[in-house]
Amino acid sequence: MVGCLAVALVVGSMVAFNTALGDLAAATSASQTQLTWIVDGYTVVLACLLLPAGAISDRYGRRAALAGGLVVFAAASVSPAILEDPAQIIAARMMAGAGAAFVMPATLSLLTHAYPASQRGKAVGLWAASAGCAGVAGMMGSGVLLHFWDWRAICWALGGAAVLMVAAVCTVAPSRAGAAPPIDWLGAAFIAAAVALIVVALLDAPHRGWTDPTTLGRLVVSAVIGGVFVVIERRQSRPLLDVRLFADPRFTAAATTVTVLFAATFGFFYLAMQYVQLILGFSPLIAAVAFAPFAVPVVALSPLSFRYTPRIGLHRVLPAGLAVIACGFLTMLGLDQRSSYQHSAVCVVTIGVGIGLCTAPATSAIMGAVGEDRQGIGSAINDAAREIGAALGIALAGSVLADRYTRVLGPRLAGWPTSVRKPASDSLGAALHIADLAGPQGATLAALGRESFIAAMHSSAIVMAVVAIAAAVFVGWRSPSDAHPLT
Repeated sequence: MVGCLAVALVVGSMVAFNTALGDLAAATSASQTQLTWIVDGYTVVLACLLLPAGAISDRYGRRAALAGGLVVFAAASVSPAILEDPAQIIAARMMAGAGAAFVMPATLSLLTHAYPASQRGKAVGLWAASAGCAGVAGMMGSGVLLHFWDWRAICWALGGAAVLMVAAVCTVAPSRAGAAPPIDWLGAAFIAAAVALIVVALLDAPHRGWTDPTTLGRLVVSAVIGGVFVVIERRQSRPLLDVRLFADPRFTAAATTVTVLFAATFGFFYLAMQYVQLILGFSPLIAAVAFAPFAVPVVALSPLSFRYTPRIGLHRVLPAGLAVIACGFLTMLGLDQRSSYQHSAVCVVTIGVGIGLCTAPATSAIMGAVGEDRQGIGSAINDAAREIGAALGIALAGSVLADRYTRVLGPRLAGWPTSVRKPASDSLGAALHIADLAGPQGATLAALGRESFIAAMHSSAIVMAVVAIAAAVFVGWRSPSDAHPLT
């Protein structure tokens, strides 16, 4: 239970500030770039420190890593409530990400160590359900807090919850890998740099563009550093990450699935949250509540994965879940300005079913591929795949949405003044704000903006569906037919 609540806390923190960006901008005069880094700085640091943190927890104790990470997370989460400068808030969020990097791998490795192999599938299923639903819980919790208080309440709530979790961790039995190798600091430095660069490039791509020299440069440098990391690890007798794991078809299929699962989850949230707020007119709180059905299939299916995966087979479960996710994105093609909430709820539930089907089996496959003394690293690999997937999903969905929106709306505003045309073509939010101030012509501008957004959202949903289908084909081909990670 402690591990499930702790991972839910740090995953929920990834999205908790999304609903408070408007209040933050008004209170701190933060620029759009600074607002982006208040959210993304946490994710970048979390992603790049996961593998080193997992190795440290294996060697020096998983309970100590969990408690220490929570202490850092608590202090850093509360700090923005007493800070006014946006740069200081960004630094505090990045420090919270550093604490979270020690929490995430420790939670899963503690669970897998505490349960025998025959019971491990149930524990992983509960952990996966908690992690899968934490994003929705984070949005709902922050929405409720903002309904009654200002954005600082989010900071106090995250810090207070972390303090309570530190007390609960004291009841957990210590866990340390008896044969854990010394920390591979050189490998840790290279993999941290490679992951940080690729995550920053992916998160920044929607704003800069995929062909921007900075975006391409970061991706190329990340690939080069990653290549050097592989060379280093192949020469190490006790590497941070045994790159030979990727020759294991089960491991490769599971890691691919986890990456695409989180790309789908965060890409869908990025699209659908804007749809229900800007098109259906939901408030931030009601919008968060509207995503609550997503949690139902995730919570129902993940804990049962230890029953259906051995019967059906990993080579069928993972592609099936990815195919269901693709169907959920294709269902979004029926959404328009007059759609009911029930129609959007079908999309939410369908994608939730796909996530619930294969999150726990894929996680179990990754953990089963590493040795008992490397559970912290296995958990870190799983978590790193999640973070990179989340960044990829937001970048891909956001890039397609922004490009298509501008291309559709631009020609329709050919006769409008440049002072209106340029900002309105940047985002639907800006177009609706201008429409509110534009008098009689505002209704026309708002209608054109909404029509363009719907067309752009459909294009983005098609791209995400294609990614999910391609992943399903690859995973189905890559997974051996006798791979049952939970038996």
